[in-house]
Amino acid sequence: MQKIITILVIIIIIITGLFYINKREPVAVVPTNNVDITTATSGAMMEDGTEPGVMEDKTQTVIGKSVEGRDIVAYHFGSGENEVLFVGGIHGGYSANTTDVAEELMTYLRSNPSAVPVGASVTVIPLLNPDGLAKVEGKTDTVPGRFNANNVDLNRNFDCDWKTEGVWQSKKVSGGVSTFSEPESQAIKAYVENSDPSAVVVWYSAAGGVYSSSCGGTVSAETKSLTDTFAKASGYKAYAEFSSYEVNGDMVNWLARNGIPGISVLLTNHTDTEWTKNKAGIDAVLKQYAQ
Repeated sequence: MQKIITILVIIIIIITGLFYINKREPVAVVPTNNVDITTATSGAMMEDGTEPGVMEDKTQTVIGKSVEGRDIVAYHFGSGENEVLFVGGIHGGYSANTTDVAEELMTYLRSNPSAVPVGASVTVIPLLNPDGLAKVEGKTDTVPGRFNANNVDLNRNFDCDWKTEGVWQSKKVSGGVSTFSEPESQAIKAYVENSDPSAVVVWYSAAGGVYSSSCGGTVSAETKSLTDTFAKASGYKAYAEFSSYEVNGDMVNWLARNGIPGISVLLTNHTDTEWTKNKAGIDAVLKQYAQ
């Protein structure tokens, strides 16, 4: 009889324990998918204004909006101290292949995270002039897409030898009513000033070559090194300056004025991304800035 009572007591204890285990709330497992998240440790609002426990995507940043309100987005890869910034689409739909090559770079980095070496990080702004791209979508005449919705050539709106009226080939173009009069150039200016990148590569088309930057002076040693590194690896020819015609208010020359090494990589035509060449140049530059 004593044995039966003992067994019954044990069974009751087991059943009671299982009941309380099932009453506990399950712990939710949230997949990160390689996206940084911010989680709460208390019931208070976070310092950045987000609600506790809400996922926060830190892999991309909206740095501004175009004249027509389209987002200008920067995409971030790696976490090293030396940031290399790549910019495409400053001439919108006229040079759409510069956005294409920037997007190929993002695809490459997403598939190969180790391509960003320790010590370096990458930011890609694939489309600085989204209104220019939208302007000529589905059209054969892409020239109007070079300009933003205010009909300003953004690469004539920066603070280096700026003029209200610039030149593109043999044509007169608007440089804006003042330096940084356009929201697109304001967006990249603010980003550069806040992030202080170690180097900047800006894609244009079409001439085929790597061009150094300067503003009223000689090319800095670091800019020359950046030019030579990209050119040697990619196979593009290196040039000390763009001399086909006078360029006022150029973005890359503005970077030079502010002590930031920057180069213009001009694709050979308006259709091809020449990805193999550009990938080689990118890998070489990232290796250089990982040191």
